[in-house]
Amino acid sequence: MSNEEKQAPVQDQIKTFTAKDLASDQDVRWCPGCGDYSMLSQLQRALPEAGVRKENIAIVAGIGCSSRFPYYMSTYGFHGIHGRAVAIASGLKSAHRELSVWVATGDGDCLSIGGNHFIHALRRNIDINIMMFNNRIYALTKGQYSPTSDHGQKTKTSPQGVVDHPFNPVIIALGAEGTFVARSMDRDPKHLKEMMLRMHQHKGTSYIDVLQNCVIFNDGVYDLYTNKETRPDNTIYLEHGKPLVFGKERDKGLRLDGLRPQVVSLSDYSENDLLVHDEKSKELAFILAHMNDQPGFPMPLGVFLDIERTVYEDELQAQIDRAIGQKGGSDLESLLHGGQTWEIEENGGN
Repeated sequence: MSNEEKQAPVQDQIKTFTAKDLASDQDVRWCPGCGDYSMLSQLQRALPEAGVRKENIAIVAGIGCSSRFPYYMSTYGFHGIHGRAVAIASGLKSAHRELSVWVATGDGDCLSIGGNHFIHALRRNIDINIMMFNNRIYALTKGQYSPTSDHGQKTKTSPQGVVDHPFNPVIIALGAEGTFVARSMDRDPKHLKEMMLRMHQHKGTSYIDVLQNCVIFNDGVYDLYTNKETRPDNTIYLEHGKPLVFGKERDKGLRLDGLRPQVVSLSDYSENDLLVHDEKSKELAFILAHMNDQPGFPMPLGVFLDIERTVYEDELQAQIDRAIGQKGGSDLESLLHGGQTWEIEENGGN
C-alpha cells in the first residue's frame, strides 16, 4: 500500500458495492419458502453497509442446506466437510486477519458433529461471525431429529417422539464464554440485518442463533413467534438500556423477583419498575437465555451479550512478532537444516 493510500480516509479506500454485486451467477436451489433465502438476502444487504472491502469477504460452510451459502455469494468461499466449518474459518482468520469471515452452519452441523469446534472458537474468541440456521431438524438428509429438536417431536429417526432433551444454543454460546451472542429469525428481515451489522462491528467471535423455518420437514416450528397475530405476545426484543416491554398493546413487561424473571402487566406496574436490558451483563444474559425454556415467557430476540476480550489471532500474531524480534527472521531451508538433526543409519543406529 502506498503512503497516499495509508493517509487516505478509510471510506475512500473501500470501493462501494451493492447487494447485487454479492449475488453469484449460481441458481439458488433451496426449497420455495425456505428461511435460508432471508439469511442470504440480508447478509447481501448488510455487508455493503459494513465498511468492508468486497475482496476481503470469505464465507465458510460445512454440510447441510445452509452450507450451499458460499455458492450464492460472489465472494471467497469454502465448502468444508460436516461439522468443520468453524475450524476452517478459525484457521483462515488466524492466517489472514484482514478478512471478514462468515460461517454458515446449521443446528446439526454446528452443535452435533461440529460442537467441539464451536465451543472452542467461542472460548478462544477468534474474530469470526457464526450464523447458525436453527430449523430444529436435519433437513438435507430428509428429516432426522437434531440437537435442537423438541423433546417428544416425531421425526423419521424418532417415530415415537424424541427422548433427548434439546440444546439451548444461546446458553451453550454463553457457557463457552462467547463475547457476542444474539438471536433473530428469518421472518424478521429488518432485525436480522441489524444483527448481522452488529456481528460485523464486534471484534471477537460473533454468534447468532437464527430461528429458521424448514417448509418440508419441520414446517411451522416457530409459528408462535413468527405469526403476526401471536408474535407480539410471545417475543420480546432486547435493546440495550431500555426496559423490557412486550405484547400486542405493549402492556406487558419483565421484572426480576430476586434472580427469577417475572412477567407483569403494565396495568399493575410502570416501565420504571421493569428490568432494563444490559448487554454487558453475563448474569442477565443467562437469565434471559433460560426464559424461553419456561412456559409463559416470551422468546428473547436481539443481543444477549456484547463484551470485549482480546482476540486469539492478535495474540497469536504478537507471539510470532516477539519470536522474530528475539531470534530474527528465518526461512524453511534454514529450519530444515538447523537445530537438532540426526541421520538414520541402515542398521537402525543413529
